[in-house]
Amino acid sequence: MKIIVMMKQVANKDAILRVNKASTWIEEADLSWEVNESDGYALEESLRLKEKHGGEVIVCSMGPQRVKGVIKDALARGADRAIHVVVDDLNQFSPYASASVLAEAVRNEQPDLIMTGLQSDDYGYAQTGVIMAEILGLPHATIVIEIDASAEKLRVKRELESGWYQWYTMPRPALLTIQSGISQIRYATLKGIMAAKKKEIKEIMPSGEAATLQPHQRIERIYLPEKQKQTQFLGNGDAKAGAVALAEKLRNEARVI
Repeated sequence: MKIIVMMKQVANKDAILRVNKASTWIEEADLSWEVNESDGYALEESLRLKEKHGGEVIVCSMGPQRVKGVIKDALARGADRAIHVVVDDLNQFSPYASASVLAEAVRNEQPDLIMTGLQSDDYGYAQTGVIMAEILGLPHATIVIEIDASAEKLRVKRELESGWYQWYTMPRPALLTIQSGISQIRYATLKGIMAAKKKEIKEIMPSGEAATLQPHQRIERIYLPEKQKQTQFLGNGDAKAGAVALAEKLRNEARVI
């Protein structure tokens, strides 16, 4: 079984975030970075499937050279090789553009399974994996918390609302987006770190139409919440008149009644 795991590098959860001068995103110069949480669980699940059924695990990540940190950690945990899609500025990519570039990067690998995290910790769109599945013509399942690949078809358990779950049977190849907490993530061992130095990291550049896609959306402005306080005295000391005025404001201005 050939499994490709899509992994994204995001700002460390404990990092102090500052809005950049253009107010279009956070200031990245002094940030520390880590692997996106749900992508880490996707990698762990792929390694467990490889241990049960054999095969190969390939990591694919997009971004500047600092993304090598995520890739090397994944290789040290047990992935066999990696694909690095070299892009200097990820902020210019919408979910559709990202999915298009990544789909082209892995298309020729013809994997049996593609795994992504449910969503990224920075943007949180939860769209890239789903759009990838559509571009590649693959069936997909989201919010997956358990995978049974012992039969010809996949059986996956999905988390639904209000504590409900769903078992779903689907053909291969397929794409799954993995929920955080699906399993216990392993640490890289010293042996794994040494072995990772000999594993292949293939660098590619976005090509074709995917490289020139115009974003379907853009961030106009990022800013800290603005504190505003307005006090109004209603009724001029008359409780009944104040109640009537309050009801009118709740109905016409706040629109809650």
